[in-house]
Amino acid sequence: MESKQNWQRESLYALTIVIGLPISAYISEWPVNIWCIGLFVYLFKICEKKERIEMIVVVLFATPMELFFSEVWLIYEYQRELMPLYVPVGHWFLFDLGRRIADRLPSGRKISAWIIFPFIPLTIWMSVTGIDTSGIFLLFVMYCFLKWGPAPMLYAVMGWLALAMELWGTWLGTWTWANYVPWTGLTAWNPPLLCGAFYALGDVLVNITTSKFEVSENR
Repeated sequence: MESKQNWQRESLYALTIVIGLPISAYISEWPVNIWCIGLFVYLFKICEKKERIEMIVVVLFATPMELFFSEVWLIYEYQRELMPLYVPVGHWFLFDLGRRIADRLPSGRKISAWIIFPFIPLTIWMSVTGIDTSGIFLLFVMYCFLKWGPAPMLYAVMGWLALAMELWGTWLGTWTWANYVPWTGLTAWNPPLLCGAFYALGDVLVNITTSKFEVSENR
């Protein structure tokens, strides 16, 4: 029964992303805003305390990070300029989906590194050709997370999961990554091949923050 419920939750997340983004791109953001926020509230009501803390922490980190990246740093821009309301809660959907997939895979930093390995030659090639010179730095960031982060398999899974979602979103035109990264002189693909490093950063912050909550509660 629990396994069936897990698959239902994961399918719900995937369908929300796959169907929600084209609705947002071609029709309106508002049906997607209402659905995503409503789903988030529903899940918040039925889940346990630990998961509720994680949900709140994800939204608290995702909102300012998204606003900084899109409105201040300008490394990407949303179709209608301002960040859609579904984006912060959407980060929770992707985080929880990635975690559930990671939980089904063998644990270990070496295995996580092998999952990310295909990014290495592609990143080097894109950097040498000038298509995405920022990729080398993102690859280093991802390596650090895999090496020292508390949930390496999650970050490895997120590398591929985030790329799939970003390819879908940019292809639809829901958002667009800048070809030249402001303040750096670096170039970037649309989306960056290792855009998952940005998501992994959020995941690391969530992992560390929620673990501190658990420690403080157990004292």
